[in-house]
Amino acid sequence: MIRLAANLSMLFTDRPFLDRFAAAAAAGFDAVEFVSPYDEAAADVAEAARRHGLAVALFNLPAGNWAAGERGFAADPARTDEFERGVEQALAYARATGCTTLHAMAGKIPPEADRAAWTRALVSNVRHAADRAAAEKITLVLEPINTRVDVPGYFYDRSASVIEVIEAVERDNVKLLFDVYHLQIMEGDVARSIERLLPQIGHIQIAGNPGRHEPRDGEINYGWLLPYIDSLGYAGWIGCEYAPAAGTEAGLGWASSYLSPA
Repeated sequence: MIRLAANLSMLFTDRPFLDRFAAAAAAGFDAVEFVSPYDEAAADVAEAARRHGLAVALFNLPAGNWAAGERGFAADPARTDEFERGVEQALAYARATGCTTLHAMAGKIPPEADRAAWTRALVSNVRHAADRAAAEKITLVLEPINTRVDVPGYFYDRSASVIEVIEAVERDNVKLLFDVYHLQIMEGDVARSIERLLPQIGHIQIAGNPGRHEPRDGEINYGWLLPYIDSLGYAGWIGCEYAPAAGTEAGLGWASSYLSPA
């Protein structure tokens, strides 16, 4: 069964963050995800989810100054202490909300940086985070993000690069976040990739390409792909991480067979 999670950092953004939970539930979602809950108290985020009967599927560890362009720092050798503090903050929010999947963002690597040193720092930091998360029965996911359109300089933009890190970390609770939009841009052949990587996938996200709008337009045939993912036996949440072309509710027709509006 396809289970969709509304990404509240990109959907229903015409209202304050905590009000988006009600909007997601009214639209028929059973779960939500978001980039960052940290501007709100953990208890308030948890209460918003509980009040509207929503599971919290995923959110990120603290990722630095998002408005200034930072996209995490798990691979930055100079920010290990900050990363470890972020792990504890994220776990506190996960306990409050019942979230069992956290995303650790590697960050952008400067052109002059020593990639080998950054890789060592990433593996060490992810091991630390995974061990802390395992005590809470939480999965940590790592995501390749396209460097052609959205995040130039991001540490890894291919699934194989992330799998190499996962294998080096050697922790059972570290998985791949497979974002169909990003990997269509960088690799293509997403159906076969999902099938091949399924045992290592901990979360899936979707958006149309090009444009990152509703997953109904463009070159990715989600009308075929979503049932195919279901047929493979994927049982996790699928995050709707896209920018609506003309308002969230107006664009939800593509998801009508997967949602149960209030």
